[in-house]
Amino acid sequence: MANAASGPMGPAAAPSYRRREHALTRLWRWRKRYSMFQVALVLFLTAIGLFMLLPIVFLFNNAFKPLNELFLFPPTIWVKEPTVRNFEQLFLRSAAGVVPFTRYLFNSVIVVSLSLVSVILASTMAGYVLSKHRFHFKSLIMSLIMLSLMFAPETVSIPRYLIVSGLGLTNTYFAHVLPFIASPVAVFLMKQFIDQVPDALVEAAKLDGASDMYIFTRIIMPLTAPAVATVSIITFQAVYMDGEGSTLYTQKETMKTIAFYVTSLTANLQNSVAGQSVAAACALLLFIPNLVMFLLFQRKMIQTMLHSGVK
Repeated sequence: MANAASGPMGPAAAPSYRRREHALTRLWRWRKRYSMFQVALVLFLTAIGLFMLLPIVFLFNNAFKPLNELFLFPPTIWVKEPTVRNFEQLFLRSAAGVVPFTRYLFNSVIVVSLSLVSVILASTMAGYVLSKHRFHFKSLIMSLIMLSLMFAPETVSIPRYLIVSGLGLTNTYFAHVLPFIASPVAVFLMKQFIDQVPDALVEAAKLDGASDMYIFTRIIMPLTAPAVATVSIITFQAVYMDGEGSTLYTQKETMKTIAFYVTSLTANLQNSVAGQSVAAACALLLFIPNLVMFLLFQRKMIQTMLHSGVK
């Protein structure tokens, strides 16, 4: 009896045997559910995703590298001795200037907030009218919007400056906001997404006596939440990274944004060895808000691309 109890199938070995049996059963069920091609595809896409994360990992590590690690060759991805000295130098350099760093950051927050609200309202209203209303020259207007997508930003810099200057908006927050309100990309995305809203739903609301404003606020806006999220991401990235408004439309240093400050700061540090640490910290500060914005609304953005006909 002692030999039987101590054998491979004795009471002491029974729990481990049952665990192995359950593991083999789960493995068999998993193999029946997923083919080898699916497993290989998941592994391949995982490897591609990890490879695409390398620039982001490098950017974060680069901002915390001491000066001696920034000039290693070949460059390393991971920081060996992390330090916050780069950010200390950045804030000390900005504190020594006439305008503090927080002023540029405050200006960017105001400009981005006003731009997001303005672009979302303007593009959603235009998309609703172009999608659900009938009027003369509708096709012509849509063609002009599509045509405007072909223009490079440099070609409209002078007309934008003349308009902003003619309206007397220089050295104001609206000088930064106005060039972004008429966004052809935002109007196109909203129009394509609103096309997916059934016309019968809008007609039923009109038969019940609903006004256009009621339909827009209570039906169109809630249904276009994914498209609004996509427009928010695109607008945020364009406005937050834009330094043209501070260069062309404002002469007061207190009205310039963080993008202009970082661009001018890093441009003066291109040939400075000690300034590369400050440039690395600036690059991370510019990147983090864009990353957070994308992570918050990435699912909505994918839904927009699936339903708006954008391939």
